[in-house]
Amino acid sequence: MSTLSTADEAVATRTVASDAFGRKSGARAVKDQLARALMWGAFLVALIPLVWILGATIVKGGHMLVDADWWGKSQAGITARREGGGAVHAIQGTLIQAGVTALISVPIGVLTAVYLVEYGRGRLAKAVSFMVDILTGIPSIVAALFIYALWVTTLGFQRVGFAVCLALTMLMIPTVVRSTEEMLKLVPNELREAAYALGVPKWKTIMKVVIPTSFSGIITGVLLGLARVMGETAPLIILGPYTAVIATNLFGGLMPTLPTMIYQNYSEANQPAIDRTWGAALTLILIIFLLNLLGRFAGRFSKVKS
Repeated sequence: MSTLSTADEAVATRTVASDAFGRKSGARAVKDQLARALMWGAFLVALIPLVWILGATIVKGGHMLVDADWWGKSQAGITARREGGGAVHAIQGTLIQAGVTALISVPIGVLTAVYLVEYGRGRLAKAVSFMVDILTGIPSIVAALFIYALWVTTLGFQRVGFAVCLALTMLMIPTVVRSTEEMLKLVPNELREAAYALGVPKWKTIMKVVIPTSFSGIITGVLLGLARVMGETAPLIILGPYTAVIATNLFGGLMPTLPTMIYQNYSEANQPAIDRTWGAALTLILIIFLLNLLGRFAGRFSKVKS
């Protein structure tokens, strides 16, 4: 009987303690509701400008995108005050420059992140990390002026689309490096140790275990870098002036892009040019949105299966 009563008393004590800790006091409940209200308030405040900008862009530029000519024609032969034409030349130029920039930036950025996380020790790793931090804070116009001084002034080449890609590469690499570095750090060390215990070399562990595990995060970082460089304007104005016709040769002089199309048409004080400005802005937003959807789709089907 004494044993049962002791057990009952222990159960009762635990129940009372659990109830005491489980119930919220009045002050705790007020603080919890206040923190929740502040969180939702901050979220709504941050959401207002996003919805405002997106709504204004859709209202003012949506009618341009429903026109078939917008996706099939360029601005060749269209004067500033004349309606018509399309943005196919700028869309092609933007995608070509973004693709070449990613082709250069992604291998460099991913390999740099792998070195910093998996191999980097000592002064060299600190120097590389320091240089990446410096590149992160460089304004786009400074990158453009650096490439201009190197490509045009020093080497004597003309202003071409490939020079724009070089400037955009300087802006995209630090984003890819930092995002990939954080994703690689999130991979549990147990996975690496399990591979090492099976006799798998370190380079193969990185290629077969570490990178596939963090692939979706790496893709997200690449898309963040692309989203940044696709909207840059300063390198395009300095290194790759706008043209109203289709031009897909990166080494052929002028090359149209959506940011320079926006800049060129916004400087014209007439309604047709303003409509093309909003249409090009909405097109750029739509392309970046589709790239993000593609990245999520690729990341979902690339994860390591359990």
